[in-house]
Amino acid sequence: MAYLAGNSVLLDVNYILRKAGIGEEMRVAALGCGASGHFVFPSAELVGKGGLVYAVDILKPVLENIKRRAKLENYENIETVWSNLEIFNATKIESGSLDVDFLINTMYQSHKRGEMMREAARLLKKDGRLLIVEWKNIASPFGPPPSERVDISQVKAVGKKLGLNLQAEFDAGQFHYGVLFSK
Repeated sequence: MAYLAGNSVLLDVNYILRKAGIGEEMRVAALGCGASGHFVFPSAELVGKGGLVYAVDILKPVLENIKRRAKLENYENIETVWSNLEIFNATKIESGSLDVDFLINTMYQSHKRGEMMREAARLLKKDGRLLIVEWKNIASPFGPPPSERVDISQVKAVGKKLGLNLQAEFDAGQFHYGVLFSK
């Protein structure tokens, strides 16, 4: 499964989830999950019946879409959570309880990026992983304006400040980079 742009793959969901190391019986959160749940449903497949995927977003209609699709397709391991990721401790998921969480094409939408990463880090258990995928700071025919894109050096600096360990950085597609941290 992939986001498509024209005739090419924008983001390869399976590749990105493999980078995150999502597996059976894990507890995972898609932070800023988006209306299609593009990473939610494949994550639910990977964690299986013994795992749990939280679909987190600030837009309630987005969460209703996810909830409706999960019910329609019999996903019993997806739970929707309304939250403002810019506020520390706002996400009603227990601190230190997640194996993996991710912010994919989410941070560029906010100017409180450090706060979003801090909230994501709070949710991770020891050795848990935070995966961030954002738009590269390059000219592209679509995507957010260059002034709204998040520079990879900023992501790495905030991760370090939060005490996260940089595990990997990678090309997440022609127009995106990925950064993987562990707690």
